[in-house]
Amino acid sequence: MKTNKTPNLLIATLTLTLAVLSSCSSGGGEDTPTPPPPVVIEAPGKSALTAPANNAPCQDVNTAGQVTFQWSAATNAETYDLKITNLNTNASSSQTDITGTSKSVTLNRGIPYSWQVTAKNKGTTTTASDTWRFYLAGDGVVNYAPFPASPLSPTPGATVTPTEGKVTISWESGDADGDALTYTLYADAVDGAQSPVASNVTATSLALSVQAGTVYYWRVVANDGKNTATSILYTFKTAG
Repeated sequence: MKTNKTPNLLIATLTLTLAVLSSCSSGGGEDTPTPPPPVVIEAPGKSALTAPANNAPCQDVNTAGQVTFQWSAATNAETYDLKITNLNTNASSSQTDITGTSKSVTLNRGIPYSWQVTAKNKGTTTTASDTWRFYLAGDGVVNYAPFPASPLSPTPGATVTPTEGKVTISWESGDADGDALTYTLYADAVDGAQSPVASNVTATSLALSVQAGTVYYWRVVANDGKNTATSILYTFKTAG
């Protein structure tokens, strides 16, 4: 008997065609493209402050009190923010997105200031410089008042755990003339204006006897023998 192979051949051809079509419709077995790795932006480096000099009177200013702040370029930095703080009032002002490494700012004379520069780029991380202080010279000033004391510990507003019923308060100050300083510390649970707990001491820390679960207020008066400077009021709370 003669066998007709045409139907079988047709079925085989149809099956192969469907397989090819199925392969094409599913991407033909090609690899899925790998997305590019995310762009990593390195954090900027730290600027070194250069002028005005640290812990010194700033006298190179015009009559309007214009001060030129200068610092070194930081690696990977694109712009800088300059923060200036009036140490008598703790009020701060900022100059932002500075593209160079200097900025002139007009300030009130006869005032102690601190300043800091923050380096930035398109990334999310910024890097702050050290903080420097200077005294903007006023007309006819012969001796400059000390820099108002700034807290080291406890951190302002912090809750601390006393050690054997005591909390150590520490601070830093300085004098643009280089005069030796003495300090008077006020610390109490009322308003920081009660009787001092230490007077005319040269140390910059003192262990204060405290009660648990209490808010304490403290301030420091620095004295160079001719002038005084009173810090703003700081607080901390004891645990418990």
